[in-house]
Amino acid sequence: MLFNSLDFAIFLPIVFLLYWFVTKHNLKLQNALIVISSYVFYGWWDYRFLSLIIFSTLVDYIVGLQLKKADRKPKRQLLLWTSILVNIGFLGFFKYYNFFVDNFIDAFSFFGKQIQPNTLNIILPVGISFYTFQTLSYTIDVYRKKLEPTRNFMAFAAFVSFFPQLVAGPIERATNLLPQFYNKRAFNYNKAVDGLRQILWGLFKKIVIADNCAFFVNTIFDGHGGYSGSTLLIGVVFFAFQIYGDFSGYSDIAIGTARLFGFDLKQNFAFPYFSRDIAEFWRRWHISLSTWFRDYVYIPLGGSRVSKLLQIRNVLIIFLVSGFWHGANWTFIVWGLLNGLYFLPLMLMKRNRKHLEVVANNSVLPSIRELIAMLITFGITVFAWIFFRAESISQAFSYIKGMLEKSLFSIPEVRPTFLILLIGIFIVIEWMGRRNLYAIEKLWLSYPKPLRLGIYYVIAIVIFLYGGKEQEFIYFQF
Repeated sequence: MLFNSLDFAIFLPIVFLLYWFVTKHNLKLQNALIVISSYVFYGWWDYRFLSLIIFSTLVDYIVGLQLKKADRKPKRQLLLWTSILVNIGFLGFFKYYNFFVDNFIDAFSFFGKQIQPNTLNIILPVGISFYTFQTLSYTIDVYRKKLEPTRNFMAFAAFVSFFPQLVAGPIERATNLLPQFYNKRAFNYNKAVDGLRQILWGLFKKIVIADNCAFFVNTIFDGHGGYSGSTLLIGVVFFAFQIYGDFSGYSDIAIGTARLFGFDLKQNFAFPYFSRDIAEFWRRWHISLSTWFRDYVYIPLGGSRVSKLLQIRNVLIIFLVSGFWHGANWTFIVWGLLNGLYFLPLMLMKRNRKHLEVVANNSVLPSIRELIAMLITFGITVFAWIFFRAESISQAFSYIKGMLEKSLFSIPEVRPTFLILLIGIFIVIEWMGRRNLYAIEKLWLSYPKPLRLGIYYVIAIVIFLYGGKEQEFIYFQF
């Protein structure tokens, strides 16, 4: 079920009314309703894959309870690896089986050995990369004794399957979200209004910015051989705004929806395109995934407390794994490697934590130096996005070759004036709200209520009038 669909527009009010008016006096019923609603939400796409979520939930619930009883380290390690192998096993089979088989065949072909492919017609379950990492955080934290295992199965099932963030995050930690299912929740009007405001902004990002950019991005990338360099440049810049509007828009809708039900999810994007270096960008882009890899992979490898050579190894591992997490294609691996290479000089010079505060935090506009730093960071990020968007390595290099020709300085064949204007307005609003959790969280709150509501109605009208063709969220494929 898509957030930007009529189905969800009907589904959400029904669940909301049942939650607050039918089950509000019974915490167990509220949690049960969330589980049932989440399974309906997920099963709307393909009910067969509900079995994966249910099985993963049962395994990690049982492993958590057994970890509580186990005292000996070998048994605790066996339980931990049981959870890891089951979860990563499912993820590896559904997401990477054909990738490894195809590359195995190619490797033999390179040495003159022809073998018959035996790949399967495997459907990738929506959101498997997200809920797999979410439930693994529970098992790992219980193993580390940072979290007490729960005996409340319904609360745990609700944590694993919570529908607002089930299929594309944020990837919540058990330490943050699970305890919220233990406590009685009371309706908070201000919290609900704030949630609706964030949903509105998320829909604007997705429907107006991302979906309209998608039309031109698809056209330009599919026919990149026939366009000038300047048009190809516009295509990849549009993709930068498409993927940001699409993914951060999903996160905004998810977080806002969760607030309607009394839950607080963590911020997943913090205005990453206003970053002054690539390290700051990765602290602000897909925060829940970046911090997951930091806490569960980078730090266990030794983090930055090891020799320079091992630090380089650790950084490259993190970025390569991050790239591979996004998809079973060499393009994602190159994208991850490229970002790792961007990051390494900052780490080696110990400048990777230089920009921890919001850019131009005490002024309206950035300094010239900050502006140049933001443009350079945006530029190298956009270049890396070419590999992320391309369907193959050869297409990526062909696209780059075409973009860097003399025609880069010509007038582009594709120049959608109104979309460019919308993106410009979008950037201004994001800049004005860059100190907030989302752009319009506190903007205009000092205005008289009629004027403030008028602005929200204008945003809603723009969504209905200029919304592009309904499209799935990009990160559904991951």
